[in-house]
Amino acid sequence: MSLMEEARAKFHHIQGLELEEKDEEGEEKDLSWASSVEEAIHPTAIRNLQRDDHQDPNGSTESLSSASQTPISGSPATPKDLSASPRSGPLSIILEGKKKPLARRNSEKLVKDPQEKTKKLLDKKAASSANLLNRSPSLESRTKDLIARAGSPGSRRGTQGQSIKMFIRGRPITMYVPSNIQNYEDLRMEPPVETLELDWVYGYRGRDCRANLYLLSSGEAVYFIACVVVLYHINNRTQRHYRKHTDCVRCLTIHPDKVRMASGQTAGVDKDGKPLQPYVHIWDSSTLITLQQIGLGTFERGVGSVAFSFADAGAFLCVIDDSNEHMLSVWDCAKGTKHTEVKSTNEAVFTVEFNPSDSTNIITCGKSHIYFWTLSAGSLTKKQGIFGKYKKPKFIQCFVFSLTGDVLTGDSEGNILTWGKSPGDVKTLGKGAKETFQIMRQTRAHDGSVFTLCMLQGGALLSGGGKDRKIIRWSADLAPERECEIPEKFGAVRCITDVNGEEVLVGTTRNAILRGTFSDGFVAIVQGHVDEMWGLATHPSQDVFLTCGHDRQVCVWNTAEHKLDWCTTLEEYGLCADFCPNGAVVSVGLSTGRWLVLDLQTKEVISDYTDGNEQLSVMRYSPDGSFLAVGSHDNFIYVYNVTECGRRYSRYGKCNGHSSFITHLDWSKDGKYIMSNSGDYEILYWDVAGGCKLLRNRYESKDREWASYTCVLGFHVMGVWLEGSDGTDINALCRSHSERVVAVADDFCKVHLFQYPCPKPKAPNHSYEGHGSHVTNVRFTHCDSHLLSMGGKDTCILQWEVKRAGTSDGGDRLHSASFTSSPEP
Repeated sequence: MSLMEEARAKFHHIQGLELEEKDEEGEEKDLSWASSVEEAIHPTAIRNLQRDDHQDPNGSTESLSSASQTPISGSPATPKDLSASPRSGPLSIILEGKKKPLARRNSEKLVKDPQEKTKKLLDKKAASSANLLNRSPSLESRTKDLIARAGSPGSRRGTQGQSIKMFIRGRPITMYVPSNIQNYEDLRMEPPVETLELDWVYGYRGRDCRANLYLLSSGEAVYFIACVVVLYHINNRTQRHYRKHTDCVRCLTIHPDKVRMASGQTAGVDKDGKPLQPYVHIWDSSTLITLQQIGLGTFERGVGSVAFSFADAGAFLCVIDDSNEHMLSVWDCAKGTKHTEVKSTNEAVFTVEFNPSDSTNIITCGKSHIYFWTLSAGSLTKKQGIFGKYKKPKFIQCFVFSLTGDVLTGDSEGNILTWGKSPGDVKTLGKGAKETFQIMRQTRAHDGSVFTLCMLQGGALLSGGGKDRKIIRWSADLAPERECEIPEKFGAVRCITDVNGEEVLVGTTRNAILRGTFSDGFVAIVQGHVDEMWGLATHPSQDVFLTCGHDRQVCVWNTAEHKLDWCTTLEEYGLCADFCPNGAVVSVGLSTGRWLVLDLQTKEVISDYTDGNEQLSVMRYSPDGSFLAVGSHDNFIYVYNVTECGRRYSRYGKCNGHSSFITHLDWSKDGKYIMSNSGDYEILYWDVAGGCKLLRNRYESKDREWASYTCVLGFHVMGVWLEGSDGTDINALCRSHSERVVAVADDFCKVHLFQYPCPKPKAPNHSYEGHGSHVTNVRFTHCDSHLLSMGGKDTCILQWEVKRAGTSDGGDRLHSASFTSSPEP
């Protein structure tokens, strides 16, 4: 549309005039597509949003960090029938006038001679337009702004109206302004007075990381998950958090002084998909202060292994990155400068360590190799370990140094190999023969891989097995002394940390940390999911929440005691869940169309139903618990009558009208209506009491009040969407029970907190980091004291404390470190 044509259209819109042109290809029908959001905003909330006339709204949305793109409600596919508009961009917003809405048309279809027709129409209406502008200075300025911004359709808005159109991927979404809002333009958006502070981290990354569990002299176990390094006091059961990393932490090591730590992270991508550089942080575990940043701009893809030197009191740090050549570099810890660097190998490298008695000797191991490195005159040279008559294993999984200076390795064949230095074979190779590193002894240890070795004081050795899940204690001369087996539900042994010579901490491949002894056995002190999570529900009256995911586990957690209450394994993986309002049962939707009802007391399945054969994406009870709505990927919402305190269900009806899979739904406060979103960005309303009928006139629902608000598309939450969003950038949102704030889970590893209602674009918000993957779900606890957020691939659950004005000194918005304990220091 030309500049003058845009001005003419806006002037006519201001006066409420109706255009008579008709679209030859029926585009008007498409643009009047009736997917609208119509909900009520309480008068008290509106008063908070109103501002003086002629005052511009302020505030901006914080930028997002990077993560992989993930569709709404876990669906990997974007609807095929949606095509991006060449005019509107992925997401744009315009306001519709109080009379007939103006259709957005291509300029070539509107008039044959745009300039001539524009001149005639402007001349004809010049007087009335001038009078209108003289009466309203603010309107004049807004009109000038519209004209100045002509040619930027994605940001165009009208001046005042009763409906708003938001465009996502070129598709218009009409939302009607509630009747108690007199002037939409004068609504003022501010950040919420509430803030979030990280309270607890559930989970541990043991499934694919090694040597990532240490014990400080303070009694704190140090480990990581997602972007957070957790310091968990094993006796006091408190947590502190080091949060300076911007993407997933991959490796960890402890300094000889048992205070300083080094942690390396993977490379991420920013919101535009550009790669971010990985680095290593050296930090103080007592103060959580970063002492040194190592290698920014040096490492590729990520940092796979780190190790401090010992013989020189930790003066150097050795780092291996995740590049194809697995570059090995040595750094000066005090200066943060690189001492030397060399290509390691094209094969996978699992771990690196300095010789504790000689900092010029470094050892690395991994796939089909063990290398002995010598640091001399600023350069590194390597010698490969010679297997000789022994079978070469596929993987050298781990190694330790014995008290005698020998190197002990654990491999994928289940053996412990003792390596020693042999003089050169002068008879075969002549006088120039050099010394070699060869196997001195082979000890059969485990059935399957030896995943970890731990040297104890006094020379005893602990080994942890993969397939057999055993922990074996060996004497200094490698004679077996004692053994025990880890329960199957915790997986294989990933790493072992000595506590006091008798008690140990064990990290497992199923993301658990166990504490115990050979005599008394082991109990889990940290547990978590082991695969992608989507289902999250909070109890209506207790400090309890439920999670489920692709690992087929349903877990019930206690937010007050920070622990897993109980867990059960299903035949299929769970994707969604909701508690019955009476709090006695919970429904879980599965990936095959089945859904189960679990009794929270007996932990047994009391009902089992199936609706369709596609995955379920949302379960939602009505406010009084008399109905259950089940949203499916077969485009239907199944509604059930609920009786006998949530133990008996009978089909009531089916909502049929969506053209794509259901993503979110909410009940009205009177329990008679449903609002639902779908994968093609439709917003529909249903009269459940009237027989699950689709409400054709969506305008009549604009003042309806909703018992919950989890739909990501709606007038009240329109401001949470960034301009340019593609419709999959927000995975979930949740309004607090107090209806003061709304929390948002986005596709860029962030959790956001907005004021509620939030009906204007570019609304200011608080943004929080911690997750290392797309955030799949968020929920407030029953009393709004905490917010739960759940990562997808990072298998991490973060519990945030909601801080209100006057109860905190400002929260920890994007702080690098936080502390959680009871009482709080």
